Amino acid sequence: MMGTAIAGVASYPEVFPGMTERGQLLEELRSGAFAIAYRMLGSVSEAEDLVQEALLRVHQALEAGEQIHSPRSFVATITIRLAITELRSARMRREQYSGDWLPEPIVTGGEGDPAQRAETTDSLSFAMLLLLERLSPEQRAVFLLHDVFGYTYPEIASIIGKSEANVRQIGSRARRHVDQDRSRFEPTREQRDELVNRFFAATEQGDIAGLETLLARDVVMIGDGGGKVPALGRSLHGCEPVARMMIHGWRLVVRLPGVSMRRVELNGEPGVMLLDDQQRLLAVLVLGMRDGQIAHIGSVNNPDKLAHLGPVGDVKSLLAEMR
Repeated sequence: MMGTAIAGVASYPEVFPGMTERGQLLEELRSGAFAIAYRMLGSVSEAEDLVQEALLRVHQALEAGEQIHSPRSFVATITIRLAITELRSARMRREQYSGDWLPEPIVTGGEGDPAQRAETTDSLSFAMLLLLERLSPEQRAVFLLHDVFGYTYPEIASIIGKSEANVRQIGSRARRHVDQDRSRFEPTREQRDELVNRFFAATEQGDIAGLETLLARDVVMIGDGGGKVPALGRSLHGCEPVARMMIHGWRLVVRLPGVSMRRVELNGEPGVMLLDDQQRLLAVLVLGMRDGQIAHIGSVNNPDKLAHLGPVGDVKSLLAEMR
């Protein structure tokens, strides 16, 4: 954590040529602020807007000559407080949302420390983000700051404006909710890849029985079209309904003219991008795992939730052409 006092940025060293010290500081704070904001909101666009506002306030504080002893804690405080306010209004919007709501997917992956990757997978997964949706804004903030980002309870108490004892109670309640659905063990990358390969092979072959053996008994499948494109009318629960829907959906996809699929990691989990003949994105499928089985399948084809990943295609036109 940065502990150097900053009045303006006179004491902050310039690292990259051509960038002001203050600009360098704000860029270094941006990624951490986005990591918090995205996990709080589950929306890339909302998180980016919130981070922009948080960094503007940091800039204004520096312009006013305010002493900032820990830029990391300062921007986290602004980000968390803005996110809590945003969540209170977002809940009303999500109650009016057409169909089931899923987070906006983000592309992850790359090499790195296995322990760090496991932590990233856990805190970014669709299953985790949906679990966080069940918590109050304050519970979500305390859980993320303490269990994911490593802030101490005294620091969190200062950030959200509550006593340390109260913050500990909030964190304990949030953790009980989250721990109920956590994996007991994390698969290796090889085990995960093997499970995913078997999953898609069984789906492609129409092997319902084989597919069911790969699914958790309480598997859930959720589709998010936002009322703008066709999607699952309601979430599906259980091995047989989910297996049948996967096979039905696969048969529909392969009939779409010019459509291809690309394997990718989304939110730290195995995923697939569905692309049209111009490589425009039509939908993504994310596979969430728990204890060596697939426990959560999320399908996002709401174009508003895909635009940050690249050009978006027209699903309705493809379906009409197929018919």
